[in-house]
Amino acid sequence: MTPRFDTFEPFVKALELRAHGLDRPFVVALDGRCAAGKTMLAAALAQVTDAAVIEGDDFYTGGVGLRTEPPAALVGACIDWRQQRIVLEALRAGRQASWHAFDWEAFDGELCAELTVRAPRPIVILEGIYSARPELADLIDLSVLVRADESVRGSRLLAREGVIGPWDRQWHFAEEYYFEFIRPPMSFHMAASDMPL
Repeated sequence: MTPRFDTFEPFVKALELRAHGLDRPFVVALDGRCAAGKTMLAAALAQVTDAAVIEGDDFYTGGVGLRTEPPAALVGACIDWRQQRIVLEALRAGRQASWHAFDWEAFDGELCAELTVRAPRPIVILEGIYSARPELADLIDLSVLVRADESVRGSRLLAREGVIGPWDRQWHFAEEYYFEFIRPPMSFHMAASDMPL
């Protein structure tokens, strides 16, 4: 059974214990449904562990319009995991990594002109949906499923998006497929549920 960590301090201690003594960065994937709290948890962990955080949404490649592919294809089209591999490989090797993030403010399909740069740290956190995908498994030391009560997650989504329309729902269907068929909850090393930060 996947261990649960519902309080923050034991989770931090578990992370630091696993990372201790490695001669390279320890890589953590914080995966989970949209608005589950992945970004909040990554930011809190970075404050207390001095981790380097990579935001998975920077690598979004799903476009700005509605798509007609089935959920399985959308999972593959949503995030540029090949670019994520390049970033993780560089950091694990002790090198600086850089990339152009998707421009969410413009939301026109283009990337930001400014480079995002991360230096290697003892702990590297890749946070975002699909961060624990099988294509990255050899680079991930610890996969964590971040969960929230559905009513809490729904409230967060509405507060963030305003309205949940067809564009949002297509990605929700893809997430459901991913967590049912590709990375079911029991396949994660740990789960973090509604963790108080």
